Amino acid sequence: MIRYLLRRVGISLITVVGLALVVFLVVRILPGDAAAARLGPEASDADIAALRAKLGLDQPLIVQLGDYLWGLLQGDLGTAVSTGRPVAVELFSRLPATIELAVAGLIIAVIIGFPLGMLAAARRGRASDVVGRVFAVLGSSMAPVWLGLLLIFGLYSVAQLFPGPVGRLPIGMLPPTQITGMYVLDGLLTGNLEASWQALRYLALPALTLGLGASAAVLKMVRSAMIATAESGFVRTARAYGVPGREVLWRDQLRNAMLQVLTAIGLVFGFLLGGNVIVERLFSWPGMGRVAYDALGSNDLELLQGYALIIGGIYIVLNFVVDLLYGAIDPRIRLGGRAS
Repeated sequence: MIRYLLRRVGISLITVVGLALVVFLVVRILPGDAAAARLGPEASDADIAALRAKLGLDQPLIVQLGDYLWGLLQGDLGTAVSTGRPVAVELFSRLPATIELAVAGLIIAVIIGFPLGMLAAARRGRASDVVGRVFAVLGSSMAPVWLGLLLIFGLYSVAQLFPGPVGRLPIGMLPPTQITGMYVLDGLLTGNLEASWQALRYLALPALTLGLGASAAVLKMVRSAMIATAESGFVRTARAYGVPGREVLWRDQLRNAMLQVLTAIGLVFGFLLGGNVIVERLFSWPGMGRVAYDALGSNDLELLQGYALIIGGIYIVLNFVVDLLYGAIDPRIRLGGRAS
């Protein structure tokens, strides 16, 4: 197990280095000039050149890369050109809001997609399977911004079941005492139930927007994994020996399908963290995605780099955790060092 763990740690560290290099190069080839975008169209060439020198953008690419990597080793993600604040402060102060939204979306996706996927696999070819597949197609093809607008119109404007897209709390209401930065959890931990309830109400619509779309991916992966295990030899043998179908479903099929299901859930959570830029913008959610959206408009390279690094780092951590869960579920992986 120790050897397996060290191997996964080494692979994760190599991936982090590769991520840093890719982010640096991709951000540098974006069109536009960060200095010119910062100063505006009325700036003179001399002012733009001075700002480029201040930001180090006039240096050769290899020099910029060295400064960039040295700063990362010191925990310095740079200074946001658009706000003048450190990138780490700018982004990590918004990270709890993004995590809260992503976790809520993941819970909704699992609650909807997991049972529907199992039902579709257990009743393959029947009406419930057809309904599940249609739901998966619609959920995968519908753009989040369109789904969000539909939910705002139907559940806020018409039914008035949820509050409008104005942030995390009602205007004028103070947030609960900060412990985690996630308002629903902080309200529960500090006994501020009113703040927790209001935060949950304002979280509902953006979380539904993310969760309904992501549930389609969970449904498809659960269905395909359960069907694959249903056709395996050990399942056919168990049924031939007269083992009840419910016991075969939960003990044999589901346990052996969990590797693929865990992969799906890990990927979905990573997507919900990094792919919620439009949803945060649509619902005025003050998370990292909204900061990245504004940074893209102002060509703030430092903020874009920091955002990509943090989201990429979270992806790497999620993959590492999923790998450890693989080893816990299937001993063949940790003993052999790889899946058979």
